[in-house]
Amino acid sequence: MTVRSSARLLALGAILALAGASAAAAQTYRPVFHPDQLKGPPAGPLNQVLVVGSPHLAQMGDAVKAEMLPPVLDRLAAWEPEVIAIEHVSGLQCDAMRRYPQRHAVSISDYCPDVSHAGQQNGLDVPAANAEAERLLAQWPAAPTAEQRRRLAAVFLAAGEPTSALVQWLRLAPAERREGEGLDATLAAQLNAQVDSLNESDSVAAVLAARLGLERVWSVDDHSADRYPADVRGYARAIRQVWNNPASEERKAAEAPFEAGLSQPDGLLNLYRYYNSPEAMRRAYESDFGAAQKDASPEGFGRMYLANWETRNLRMVANMRDVMGMKPGVKMLTLVGGSHRGYYEAYLNQMHDVVLADVNAVLR
Repeated sequence: MTVRSSARLLALGAILALAGASAAAAQTYRPVFHPDQLKGPPAGPLNQVLVVGSPHLAQMGDAVKAEMLPPVLDRLAAWEPEVIAIEHVSGLQCDAMRRYPQRHAVSISDYCPDVSHAGQQNGLDVPAANAEAERLLAQWPAAPTAEQRRRLAAVFLAAGEPTSALVQWLRLAPAERREGEGLDATLAAQLNAQVDSLNESDSVAAVLAARLGLERVWSVDDHSADRYPADVRGYARAIRQVWNNPASEERKAAEAPFEAGLSQPDGLLNLYRYYNSPEAMRRAYESDFGAAQKDASPEGFGRMYLANWETRNLRMVANMRDVMGMKPGVKMLTLVGGSHRGYYEAYLNQMHDVVLADVNAVLR
C-alpha cells in the first residue's frame, strides 16, 4: 500500500466516523422551541377542540342501528360545540385534484363523487358554488325561510359539500323537504337517502349540527398527498404484509367484545369509549404505522405509506386550524376515524392558542 493510498483510507475513515457521529447526533438532538408550552395567554379565550375517534359506521353493516346513536349524540351535544369538522374531502380539494388526474385518479374515484348534476341545476361550478355558499351565510337571517334553506342546500351540493347540504335539509320541517330552489327530484332523493344513511358524517355530525342550530359542517379530510408508486401491486403486497402482525390480531381481539355488545344498552357508546381510549391509540400505532416503519422492502413501501399517513394528518389538522382562524376562541368538535385520533391530538396540541378537551370525560 502506498503512502497516498494509506492517506486516502485514513481520510475515508475520518469521513465515515464523522457521518456516524452526525447520525448519532441527529438521533439525540431535541429542539428547544416548544409551541405546545407557549399557550398565551391570548387576547381572548383559547380555541377548544374535542377530538372524537369514531368507528366507520358505514363499514359495520347491519350491526349498527339508528336507535343506538342517541347516547353518543346526547353527550356530544352537551359539550356544545360551535363548529363541527368531519373526515370528508372538501369539494374544493376534489376540484383541484381533478385537474391533476395523472396523480389523483384513484383518490378522485374513492373520495370525490360527481357533483356536476347539482352544478348544472344551479348554474355553478364547484369554486363558484363555494363562494355562493359563503355569500349566503354572510348575510344569513336569524329566521331563514324554507326557500332559503332549500337554496343553500342546493348550493352546498353543487359545492361538493353534501353533509352541509344535509344540515340544511334536517333543519327543514319534513313537509318542506321537497324540490325547489335548485333542487330537482334527483337531488331531493339524494338528501333523503342521506337522512336514512348510517355513517358518522351524516348520522352524527349533520344530525348534531342541526340539533345545535349550526348551519354547516367543515370538510377537513385531505388526500392531496396521495401518490402510488409504479409497482402498485408490489406496494399493496408490502402494506398487507405490514398489517399481518401480532399487534393487528391483538387489536381485533380487543375490539371484538365491544362490537359483539352493540345491541346492549349503551353498546355503541361503549364502542366509542373504547375507540377513544389510550389503549386503542396505542394498538392502532403498533399494528399499523409503527409496523410500517419496520417494512424491509427494498423500495421502502412501508415508509412511503407512513409518509402519506403523517402528511395527511398534518394537512387535516391544518385545515381545522384554518377554520379556527375565522372565529378565534371557538369550540370545535372534530369527528374522525379512530386511527387518526392520536395524531390529531399530538399535532393540534402544537398550536399556540388551541387546547384539547378530554373526550373521555365527555363520553363518560
